[in-house]
Amino acid sequence: MSSTAFRMKLKPGFVEEYKRRHDVLWPDLADALREAGIYDYSIFLDEESLSLFAVLKLKPGFEAQRAALPQQPVMRRWWDYMADIMDVNPDNSPVEVPLVPMFHFA
Repeated sequence: MSSTAFRMKLKPGFVEEYKRRHDVLWPDLADALREAGIYDYSIFLDEESLSLFAVLKLKPGFEAQRAALPQQPVMRRWWDYMADIMDVNPDNSPVEVPLVPMFHFA
């Protein structure tokens, strides 16, 4: 198992909409995430900065499947769907800033 964490940025005024969209996550997107080996994925909001902090756990040996997620049509559709409320790259993928592990307690 490996953990990955990254930061994204929400546009002002879209906290409730971001939550609403994730509360009804598309079943085919959930399936794609699971098939990519992601089995635990949380996103936290810093309300002051509108930064989103994501932490996901990946099953061992699924690095290639996770790396291939951006090519999946459902992932592209989700990015397009979310592009109006987040900071995104030219291809509508969210701007992700990797976070450096500093401490872990298990």
